[in-house]
Amino acid sequence: MPSRLTARAPAARTARATGTASPHDASATPVQRLRADEVFTAFGGSPRGLSTGEAGARLETYGPNELPRPRRKGVWRRFAAQFTDLFALVLIAASALTFLAYALQDPRDVGNLQLAFAILGVVVLNAVIGFAQEYSAERTAQTLQAMVPHTCRVLRDGERLELPSAALVPGDLAVLEAGDAVPADCRVVEAHGLSVNNAPLTGESSSVGRVGEPTAADTALDSRNCVFMGTTVVAGSGKAVVYAIGASTEFGRIFRLTDEAPLQKTPLQREVAVMARRVAALAVGIGAGMFALRLWTGQPLVSAFVFALGVMVALVPEGLPATLSVSLAIGVRRMARRQALVKKLLAVEALGSTTVVCTDKTGTLTQAEMTVTRIWSDGTWHEVSGVGYAPAGDVSDAEGLGELLRSAVLCTDARLVPPAGAEGWRVLGDTTEGAILVAAAKAGLHPAAEKEAAPRIGEFPFDPVRKLMSTVHRTPAGDLLCAKGAPQELLARCRRIRLHAAEHELEAPLRDGVIAANDTMAAQGLRVLAVAVRPVGEPPGTAEEAESDLTFLGLVGMLDPPRPEVAEAVRACHRAGIRIVMLTGDHPLTAEAIARRVGIVTGPAPTVVTGAGLDAMDPAALDELLAAPGQLLLCRVSPEHKMRVVAALQARGEVVAVTGDGANDAPALKHADIGVSMGATGTDVAREASEMVLLDDSFASITAAVELGRSVYRNIRKFLAYLFSHNIAELVPILAAAFAGFPLVPLTAVQILAIDLGSDVLPALALGAEPPEPDTMDRPPRSRRERLFSAELVRRFLFLGAVQSIGVCTVFFWQVHASGIPYADFTSDDPVYRKAITLTQAAIVVSQFFNALAVRTDRQSVFTVGLFSNPRLIAAGCFGIGLMAAISYVPLLQDVFNTAALNAVDWAVLVGFGVLLLAAEEARKWWVRRRPAPAVTGKETTP
Repeated sequence: MPSRLTARAPAARTARATGTASPHDASATPVQRLRADEVFTAFGGSPRGLSTGEAGARLETYGPNELPRPRRKGVWRRFAAQFTDLFALVLIAASALTFLAYALQDPRDVGNLQLAFAILGVVVLNAVIGFAQEYSAERTAQTLQAMVPHTCRVLRDGERLELPSAALVPGDLAVLEAGDAVPADCRVVEAHGLSVNNAPLTGESSSVGRVGEPTAADTALDSRNCVFMGTTVVAGSGKAVVYAIGASTEFGRIFRLTDEAPLQKTPLQREVAVMARRVAALAVGIGAGMFALRLWTGQPLVSAFVFALGVMVALVPEGLPATLSVSLAIGVRRMARRQALVKKLLAVEALGSTTVVCTDKTGTLTQAEMTVTRIWSDGTWHEVSGVGYAPAGDVSDAEGLGELLRSAVLCTDARLVPPAGAEGWRVLGDTTEGAILVAAAKAGLHPAAEKEAAPRIGEFPFDPVRKLMSTVHRTPAGDLLCAKGAPQELLARCRRIRLHAAEHELEAPLRDGVIAANDTMAAQGLRVLAVAVRPVGEPPGTAEEAESDLTFLGLVGMLDPPRPEVAEAVRACHRAGIRIVMLTGDHPLTAEAIARRVGIVTGPAPTVVTGAGLDAMDPAALDELLAAPGQLLLCRVSPEHKMRVVAALQARGEVVAVTGDGANDAPALKHADIGVSMGATGTDVAREASEMVLLDDSFASITAAVELGRSVYRNIRKFLAYLFSHNIAELVPILAAAFAGFPLVPLTAVQILAIDLGSDVLPALALGAEPPEPDTMDRPPRSRRERLFSAELVRRFLFLGAVQSIGVCTVFFWQVHASGIPYADFTSDDPVYRKAITLTQAAIVVSQFFNALAVRTDRQSVFTVGLFSNPRLIAAGCFGIGLMAAISYVPLLQDVFNTAALNAVDWAVLVGFGVLLLAAEEARKWWVRRRPAPAVTGKETTP
């Protein structure tokens, strides 16, 4: 349920008071510019918190501190939506026409009735498959951890209470400590080394300090004295007054932006719709022509209409929707084995069509675990191996780093927590401090023991103005002050430097050496901290007094390390012709460093544009930026920036995949052609907005999914050629018989049903399950303008259908003509006619067996990939032929299908025509291979 804060003004200005509270209206001073006492006055609170009664009244007024639940259709509505697909509507119309054909005929002829129910059965089966997959994926996604915290600590009536986060109201005084998730948007009024990680909102991985004093920032989001729902306290403690809850928070703003973003149809959805329209138009057109022809030749009206309906039904591939759904479901299962949860079937193919991947940095390309990689001390570089929070690795020449790392460890508040259950090593507190603890452990120190041996007796918490933190410790050698912070700030407070176990005056050459080392680390995208110490006598009274006359020990460089598998995944995307654009809220230098490490950026400097730069661009300038060749990094961007870039890329005809894990990624995830979120570390808003969830949070899983998506598309093309070619083989004999004046059809409705749903579905599924070809990721992505029902596909199935039709018409008319019976004397019970239609059906089934082998490759000979290398296809084809044999020989089935037994010569002739089909297709491929493969220009048009 959303908060009931009014939408007439920003939440920070509309906390409508009840009881003793006074309003803070839109004309008042922004919350970030108020003093602490003014904050309490504006929101009707006090340093003791709200009273219990006041809090209850405000809960009634504003409602619970919850985000709106995503708008979801009911189960039955979602199931019913499966029937609104255009191809489903075409099949429903075909079923209705078949019912009509049955109503116009002799009621004893139940063939059309059986066909009508069978078509409806296919529609229902397709709907069940699609709904079951999407519902299952949705349920799985819902079990992933939600982001918004469940409990929080507040002061009420001066007492500290732990309450459900939903019970927070504007004016509450929240108590924040390291490790807490911030439960609402709050104005900090008291801070003790308070630092938060805003990555879920901003995408910036480093923690940022918070203060209780007023600031001159234009917005609360840019202010250092506000904290926001969904972010995490990584260090220190503090108190903050709640000024926005639920949908009125910054998190809620992004939620609304996501909710308002339109759902995008996948490329395959658009292609299937185009194909359905063309098939329906073709069926209606040819059916109308046949109706007119029959009337012109003197056939009765009802007979001509029933014949035309039969022609239309023959042209509709009834087995296609089920085959398509099952093929996509196979792709879903394959992706699940690659740790990719697909929420919608059609999203399987969409990723295979991707031309641009817009990726977040933190948590997607990186591990979201700060790691020390280099240390500079004594004028020497020390490399640190190992990544993440597990203290596995070592430090080169660690003997001389004892004092530096020990001092850095003492000046930390974080704790390193060993594995417990399924969780690995983790850090409680600031992640940069955690990285220092891990580096110390790799160097052979024991952080907990070091802190116990030198207990802390004083501290000056980190201040974003000073950019330093210092602590005082009691040691056997006397009291010692340890300081760490920004190198420039700390270096300015140092008078000496420790070199080779001796202290030296920090003169200009030595100072320049420190600055040069810092610049080297910064150029590598490392976050650098300096460490210094000094012995103290009396405890210093102020931070300025404490942090002076220091001895410089060295520099510690750290970064959020890239995932080890990402570099190869990026190379695979580049080979596949997929452009990668980084969209991050982080600093440009950090973004470029990570981009170079994983291979997104190679060679000269990339084009780097910040969110402010995007704001200054009109649509034409943005289009020019995105059209320019070269590598592009977009840094310091907001959710609105990300969504704008995605829309601009789509306007250029790109198929855009967006990856992300934070709430700030959610609007772009929903707006993209395919949104890919992280399952382990992603926010619930991001997962809700995406069509695919990576359960292992690995960018490499995206590359695997692209490969599978491309193979799904190619396999769909294969079974489309297979299915539509036999539709031609069903139609041509019917038309040939009509033009030849034969009074009966060479193929009855029930035989068409047996072919479409009995013999052809399993081979089509086996084609849909073909594994990716070895060069799948070495080809460029298909153009958005390339049609699934393309001219190339149409030419291919027309060729295959024509060869099949020659064989089918030959065996039918050979059987009829050899009998010597005049056409006008044939009846449906005539043994010659029964054998002739049996030969017609068997000719289609046998030729489809060879057709399935032929369509496995586009240009290569099927013998190069192995004629029997897909055993499922061979088994499916044999099943179809076995079913045909049963229809020919089993008396019960002979009565149902009006068929007759075939002899050995008949089967030999049919196999000969099948071999002829395979040979003709091999000859066509040989001719195609003589010409160079066509370049992907994106200009292929539909026929």
